[in-house]
Amino acid sequence: MKTLASDTRGGEDRTGGGAAGTRQVATSTRRPVLARATRLLNPIILKLAGKRYVRVYAVIEHRGRRSGRTYTTPVAARRTSDGFMVPMAFGEQADWFRNVLAAGECVIRWNGVAYHVIEPELVDWATARLALGRVERMLAPLFARQFVRLRLAPADAGSAAAE
Repeated sequence: MKTLASDTRGGEDRTGGGAAGTRQVATSTRRPVLARATRLLNPIILKLAGKRYVRVYAVIEHRGRRSGRTYTTPVAARRTSDGFMVPMAFGEQADWFRNVLAAGECVIRWNGVAYHVIEPELVDWATARLALGRVERMLAPLFARQFVRLRLAPADAGSAAAE
């Protein structure tokens, strides 16, 4: 299982878009500072994300749409009543998002629990801000313009209500 979101072997660039096998992270013209920071910090964040009591970060486990490999990507996530809201720092071109969209599902590990989520839906700031806390509403626009809503799969929806 690959754990580094910046790994480009296997023809998939999971860092925010670009041609397969390229070093898009370091040369991204859209957000070069964020791209470099992501490449350096993702391995560290991946060790903490999804663990109990680390509620800011989650780990999305998704399958490559071309390779079929399983990948893990650390993301910021906010638990909502029906699933999760995830800011997308690199927009729709992030390969993790494209993989989840193609599959229509993924697993998100958050607060020490794995949730099967379905129906990825792109939402705008006006919709996403309703699911965010006060501090998150101030910080989110600095890092993301788009968000993805992931709904709990029916089997997980019942167990999540017990939380």
